[in-house]
Amino acid sequence: MTEILLKTLPFFALIVLGWAAAATRFFPAQGAAWLTKFVFYFALSAMLFRFAAGVDLGQLFDLRFVLAYLAGSTAVWALGLCVARARGLALPEAAMEAQCCMIGNTGFLGVPMLVVLLGPAAIGPVLMVLIIDMLVFSTLITLIVHGSRHGGLRLVTVLPVLRGVAANPMILAMVAGLTWGGMALPMPAPLDEFLALLGAAATPGALFAIGASLAGRRLARLAPSAWLSGAKLVLHPAAVGLAAWGFGVDPVAAGVMVVAAGLPVAGNVYILAQHFGLAQQRVSTAILISTAASIATIPVLIVLIGA
Repeated sequence: MTEILLKTLPFFALIVLGWAAAATRFFPAQGAAWLTKFVFYFALSAMLFRFAAGVDLGQLFDLRFVLAYLAGSTAVWALGLCVARARGLALPEAAMEAQCCMIGNTGFLGVPMLVVLLGPAAIGPVLMVLIIDMLVFSTLITLIVHGSRHGGLRLVTVLPVLRGVAANPMILAMVAGLTWGGMALPMPAPLDEFLALLGAAATPGALFAIGASLAGRRLARLAPSAWLSGAKLVLHPAAVGLAAWGFGVDPVAAGVMVVAAGLPVAGNVYILAQHFGLAQQRVSTAILISTAASIATIPVLIVLIGA
């Protein structure tokens, strides 16, 4: 346990460094926004393209893995929705809380950290989790909000949602990388070195940006936010772990899935909450609590899966 904790500490130390730099205003809020944009559009996209280009498409898509992750995640999502509705929240707001319960920071934290901690075998499962989260659940919440606010779903409202998902740089980078690898195209040495150099900036840049983005958040609505954080860090990995066992997922891939499910609430959930004007304070606080608590919970999950 101590060895795993020591391995994860440098990653969380980068988050703390970003938080300290922003909290002391040495690193301005505008700087955090531009660093996030650099990581999102350039560094992380380069990393994802390079990873995807080296993954066999047949090995990436494992139906049992997909079904297990969907089953476990949908169960937690539905539980989060039911709890929110029981508290009297409207459907769009309840759906936003449900997102908090199972959308983890796979892009900015999971991809850079888990591949290093769990090895190259984690690349395929982590990419699959990222793809499912973006294509299925991020689309779902957007459609629910649009449908609720416009009296139902119409083609004119659905098409922009689908275009927005398809235009996500992470999706484009992974599709491009998988296409490159699927066509067995050679990777010229200068291109590979360029992608490696640019992608290497994703890990420190993303972690620093996560920390900087937390500096402006304040703790409020603690009770519901603590529930959302607990659901994300405990219930989600437990649910996908049980589903992975039930579907007979390969133990290595199942372990990666469990740790990926135990990542803290993703920052893009807050972006959606802010965009739609739904539960911003609860989502923001859940991100802060779950990120801080994950310093302890992620090493525990790594130990439990026997990595």
